[in-house]
Amino acid sequence: METTLWDDLREPPTRSQRWAAVLRKQPSAFLLAVQLLVVVLLPWLQALTYGRVALSVLSLCALTVAVFTVRSTPALTWLSALIGLPAGVLEVWSAISDDSTVIVALAHTTLSLFYFYTAYGLVAYMFEDAWVTKDELFAVGAAFTVLLFAFAYLFLAVQELWPGSFIGHGDLEKRTFLELLYLSGANLTSVGLSDIIPVGPQARSVAIIEQLGGVMYVAMVISRLVALTVMRNRS
Repeated sequence: METTLWDDLREPPTRSQRWAAVLRKQPSAFLLAVQLLVVVLLPWLQALTYGRVALSVLSLCALTVAVFTVRSTPALTWLSALIGLPAGVLEVWSAISDDSTVIVALAHTTLSLFYFYTAYGLVAYMFEDAWVTKDELFAVGAAFTVLLFAFAYLFLAVQELWPGSFIGHGDLEKRTFLELLYLSGANLTSVGLSDIIPVGPQARSVAIIEQLGGVMYVAMVISRLVALTVMRNRS
């Protein structure tokens, strides 16, 4: 006997269908989880021989999630793909062949640009209506981590073009990605607890912009929540 459409609808969804539904409804939560996973795995990955390649693969995974997230925002999908695909290819290329300063700097700059664009899409997503959904709350954290990585990759590009731009523990001409990510977190959150210090003029300029961006981001989120609360009380 043939199964009717009603019976099909009443069948319980499979596990893959459930995960697909969750990903469609809360892409920002998935992006936030991927970003935090990269942060947790960084101490072990950077110690490996091919840790740079592993980091690039993880970055590509985060890029894929980011592209999916931007699709659900006012930002244009084709533009995110136009920036994200070359960024991923250049990042893997620079990880395999890191003897070219231009390629490495271009890879980090392009990847940073894509993360900035993704952050813009997430912020636009949060501000597009007068309601706060669960995914928009996750987007607050996701956008913050995206900005964190964006400035970290920009720091990498700066030290590639101007070696010695950052000093810290150990006599190293180039700081690791985790160290610069730590510096980025200290700047963006305005806590200032970092043993990595930008000493080059270009590095200090980027650090100042990040500090201002972190304060402005928190101010925007708080003002958004306050405005929605006032609107809800008046209605």
